[in-house]
Amino acid sequence: MGLSISRHPVRRIDRSEETTTMRYMMFIKHTEDYRNKEVPAALCEAMGEFVGAGMKSGAIIDTAGLKPTTDASRVKLKGRTITVTDGPFTEAKEVVGGYALMEMKSKAEALEYARQFMDLHLKHWPEFEGECEVRPLEDQ
Repeated sequence: MGLSISRHPVRRIDRSEETTTMRYMMFIKHTEDYRNKEVPAALCEAMGEFVGAGMKSGAIIDTAGLKPTTDASRVKLKGRTITVTDGPFTEAKEVVGGYALMEMKSKAEALEYARQFMDLHLKHWPEFEGECEVRPLEDQ
């Protein structure tokens, strides 16, 4: 039996309001060395308010930071062989530092959330450099 995965973004229809929404995964990416830096308290506070408001409104479903790659493992399939490699992964130029699962009305709304997320970093941790990748989930 083969694995079948749809190639279309997840769309949910709320029949009570006839609103179509889509789920997006937002990944925060940065270099591994940010794991060794102290996150400013003001950023933590602002992020708590931002995420709390997003969860209360239903826009944010789940979010979390990820531990460093020293705690990670990779399971790789190549040449019909499966290998497991424990971190850290020194060859990685950037790592996924965290994620947010979001329920949005449009891609534009998802991108606006990502922009606000990065703006909080700019305001409260101006030295931070990274990116936020926003991707729609497949239909289920």
